[in-house]
Amino acid sequence: MPFNLRITPKFWRQFEIDPAHGSFINYRRMWWQCVIVMTSVCLFPLIITTVINAYQYQEVLKSENIAPADRLVSNTARTISFFLEERRSALDFVVRERTLEELSNGRELARLLYRLKQVFGGFIDIGLINSRGIQVSYAGPLDLQGKNYSRQSWFHEVMIRGVHISDVFMGFRGYPHFVIAIKHDTEDGDYYIVRATIDTQVFNDLARPLNIGPASDTFMVNAEGVLQTPSRFYGSVLQKAEWTTNMESFHTTVKELEDPQSRAIIMGSRQIDNSPFMFVYVHQTQGLLAGWLALRGKLIGFFVISTLVVIVVILGVCTYLVSAVYEADRRREAVLHKVEYTNKLASLGRLAAGVAHEINNPLAIINEKAGLLEDLIHLTPDFPQKEKAHEIVQSILGSVDRCSTITHRLLGFARHIDVNFETIYLDNLVKNVLGFLEKESHYREIEVKLEVEENLPAIESDRGQLQQVFLNILNNAFAAVEDGGKIEIHINSVGDDQVAVRIEDNGCGMPPEHMKLIFEPFFSTKGRKGTGLGLSITYGIIKKLKGSIEVDSQEGIGTTFVVTLPVKRPA
Repeated sequence: MPFNLRITPKFWRQFEIDPAHGSFINYRRMWWQCVIVMTSVCLFPLIITTVINAYQYQEVLKSENIAPADRLVSNTARTISFFLEERRSALDFVVRERTLEELSNGRELARLLYRLKQVFGGFIDIGLINSRGIQVSYAGPLDLQGKNYSRQSWFHEVMIRGVHISDVFMGFRGYPHFVIAIKHDTEDGDYYIVRATIDTQVFNDLARPLNIGPASDTFMVNAEGVLQTPSRFYGSVLQKAEWTTNMESFHTTVKELEDPQSRAIIMGSRQIDNSPFMFVYVHQTQGLLAGWLALRGKLIGFFVISTLVVIVVILGVCTYLVSAVYEADRRREAVLHKVEYTNKLASLGRLAAGVAHEINNPLAIINEKAGLLEDLIHLTPDFPQKEKAHEIVQSILGSVDRCSTITHRLLGFARHIDVNFETIYLDNLVKNVLGFLEKESHYREIEVKLEVEENLPAIESDRGQLQQVFLNILNNAFAAVEDGGKIEIHINSVGDDQVAVRIEDNGCGMPPEHMKLIFEPFFSTKGRKGTGLGLSITYGIIKKLKGSIEVDSQEGIGTTFVVTLPVKRPA
């Protein structure tokens, strides 16, 4: 066989006629449609992603760098703000809780400074300044007792605002520091100021988080752009920064720009609340673009490989699916032939059952009449040719027995004849029967409700024939209700020796004239679809098991069957 024929599926050159519609089934066109649809669904998102990737990578780059920068700036700015607020609150507490006499005492002020260092840290010295600007009390490493601050700008600011946080400066100490001053009004209309110096080393540590990398820098600047803490890239403390920043932004701002050295950077900044400081974060972006381009190349390669794999898989799946449809059509055609043959056998079985039912009645009459004739022969002493007549009657009875055996065999096509008593729980039996109809009820959305009385007694009866009884009744109920209908089954005790099974449906119901005929053989309300033997056989089985069956139906409302069975085996 040529290689191309070995790899070509069976359906490729095959055209078939659909038995239901009489139309040609083009399996090749079906295969192409399947391939096109699945390829479009699978590859379209990948293609769109690749096309817009050139634009999106810039947004991704921003989100991957700006978001961390925003978080770092916000968190660090809040930490520094809390640091300043904590020390300002500490001084405010000292001013409110200590009297002027206590603050004027040098020893008491030294003890207060010691406690501030122990509890808060960062304090270098503390002093008390009167309303004339003279430092009347001081505790610290320098000799600043009696120093006049009345001409300094911070003194006038604290007089107006009540609090002052200075920029970082050198001052008399010769090293960077800043001060916090708090004003307190006295009852006599005068006021005094408590002024403390804060060590910038703690300040510097707060301004440089531990999680920044070698390409990042953090520092503090004031309103004039002077560095308040050392910078890794732009100088040391108190040097002028090489670009100015917007000191009016009390919200975190992150933007991309170039620094004075023409380096691409991401800069985030935020004004520290109630202070002259701004926190600045700088991250150099060199190398990020090259890394992203390398990643994009890998993504494109992954897309190409994925596309090839997807196409191969789609071709295989489509070939498998269409081949399965082709084989299913072949099997369907074979099944249709088999069903047609089976229907013929079923028709023969139904015909045999009907013939058997029809013949049994005259056979019973013949049997009874022959028995009566035999009794008359025996009771009439002078009956002519008595022996000959007796032989004829015995021949008739033998023929009746033979015909009865034949009709019983014919009935074997439709139902089980022998009764086999066993212990049965009707709730379990009904559930088993419902299992046969579960798929139909689910497909047609028919609600089947089963209610069973507690402590329901078991009965002694024939399992197989009861299954046939309830299957026949439930089949009729399913045929009567529309899609989405409802069937209710109630199982209850009737006295101490009977159990009743009530089956209700909300189907089409039956008119009164049909109620009289439903248990008659070959009477059917289904037209040509029914044989008319289901309820007739059901009635016979119930009577044979010494039970009873009742029916109530209203046209357009529904039908109710009540089957009552004895608990104990009938005698």
